[in-house]
Amino acid sequence: MPLPEVLKEVSCAATLPFDSTFANLAHDCSLLCVSLVKKHSLTYIYTAISKPMGYPGIHEFTAMGLLDDKIDYHDSENQVKVPKQSWMKERLQQDYWKKGTHGCTALLGNVQDDGSIKFNRGMDMYNYDGRDFLLFDDGNGVWVASVEPVVTTKRKWDGVLVLKEYTKGYLENECIKWLTEFLDYGGGGEHSHGSKPEVFLYTTKSKVKSNVVLNCLPTSFYPKDIIVQIKQNDHVLSKLDGLETSDVRPNEDDTFQRRDHVKILKSDVSTYSCEPHVNETNVNVFCVSPPPDEAGGSNTAIIIGAVIAALVLVGVLVLVVSKITGKIGRWTMLYNL
Repeated sequence: MPLPEVLKEVSCAATLPFDSTFANLAHDCSLLCVSLVKKHSLTYIYTAISKPMGYPGIHEFTAMGLLDDKIDYHDSENQVKVPKQSWMKERLQQDYWKKGTHGCTALLGNVQDDGSIKFNRGMDMYNYDGRDFLLFDDGNGVWVASVEPVVTTKRKWDGVLVLKEYTKGYLENECIKWLTEFLDYGGGGEHSHGSKPEVFLYTTKSKVKSNVVLNCLPTSFYPKDIIVQIKQNDHVLSKLDGLETSDVRPNEDDTFQRRDHVKILKSDVSTYSCEPHVNETNVNVFCVSPPPDEAGGSNTAIIIGAVIAALVLVGVLVLVVSKITGKIGRWTMLYNL
């Protein structure tokens, strides 16, 4: 999509000296498509610095594309766009890697029943030294200044009708086109139809001797959006009950994991369940803690008791052998292990 003359100075991938306000420009561009069933994000991040930093991996200009995960990369040193996913390398034509990077910015769209993506709203965002300072609000068709120094630029750009029309058209058409193509090429990954989580419910030591930490760990799920509930009998635990979460973290196979945990009393005989809900898979998996035995103990206590009994038995046997051989010190060392 060729740029009109008035826009050449504001292209994401172009040289950026169009206003002294924009020196050291870091341009953050992202696209997010949302639905009740499927949700994907397409992000392009462009970063430019005013002079070389002299540090490995820090370039005067970098461009990175992400579709849920990294898909392509370019920097000013290597001067080539590199695929970061196998499907990108296999499915896209060679001329794609010779073209400039895309300029998609933050926008929302809904995936329809027929698989098409319907534009919802979008924003073209710029920031400086990590702070937002100017964005294009597609819904209202205006530029929004976040800080006082760029108010003059905001007013100037609001007066350029072709700039607003181009930005709006790019968000609503070009970005949606690329997101749709990437997903068709397999950009959703091998887990594009969703994968249900494996669920683990276990306890770890607490700093308080009378407590244990109950951990709820769903893992190997995709996409990353998940609701996790730990229930005590029928009560859903919350922050008011001391519930904490690690938030969602990536696995090596492009799936995700999340660990929620809460401190409970060792003497607690309630039934606890770990219930992750993943909309994408339409499957809810849950794991329930083992019930207490009739004597009011737990399976964990039985296992620990059996292990201690076995250690005592081994200690007695080794002691007998040691007495015969006259090596009592050897038994002491083994027993301490």
